[in-house]
Amino acid sequence: MSKLPPEHSFLDLSDYGRKPARWFALLLKNTTITPIHITLLFGVAGLTACYFILTHLLVLAGLFLILKSILDAADGELARVRATPSYTGRYLDSIFDIILNFLIVMCIWHITDSSVLIALLAFVGIQLQGTLFNYYYVILRNEFDGDDTSRINEKRAPKALPGEKQLHVNMLYQTFNILYRLFDQAIYHADPKAPKKQEMPHWLMTLVSAMGLGFQLLIIAVMLSVQLERYILPFFVGYTLLIPVLIFIRRRINRQN
Repeated sequence: MSKLPPEHSFLDLSDYGRKPARWFALLLKNTTITPIHITLLFGVAGLTACYFILTHLLVLAGLFLILKSILDAADGELARVRATPSYTGRYLDSIFDIILNFLIVMCIWHITDSSVLIALLAFVGIQLQGTLFNYYYVILRNEFDGDDTSRINEKRAPKALPGEKQLHVNMLYQTFNILYRLFDQAIYHADPKAPKKQEMPHWLMTLVSAMGLGFQLLIIAVMLSVQLERYILPFFVGYTLLIPVLIFIRRRINRQN
């Protein structure tokens, strides 16, 4: 099931794991396995990728990064297949993502003996890139009646949905807010007019999706597999420079309209 109605869907380069994730979710639909279990499993896949990076088994590391992307989509797919959306799952998923992103970056830093400053800039860049894509994507989902467990501006903990406890939602929201607030606010202030019923053509969303986490992990997996690990962190520092370019393009489109 798509996060957007079919008529508003676009080619999402970061979502290559959706089909196997959907197949996996359908396989688990009538089992006792929950979306939270799948979230924990993608955490294990991410940690396994980190282990393989540190032991220089880089092809295996790349494969587990791609597996992590598939499982990252599968938890949400299982929730949608069962019609049991959850803020608990949504926040836990995002918390795992940012922690794993940091660990992956630091593991690459460790094996390449790069500057710690480059590593930190790459991590910040990766987060800002993903935040830009999520920002535009959530705007579309809110506007066109798509998946609504994500919000444009996370100012307060949402009301717990059926089947989850408010205490858990509150705790995870606070953790999410600490980890993501600066990135969310940076992107929001860079393009504050985006939520105001402005045009986001499908081709533009496809371009921005190249900054989504799934595509980022695919880039890392490919670079690891062809022994370009020393260039990964500088690449993502430079890749961040596309953020103002994409924001400018979106503004220019709406200026013409």
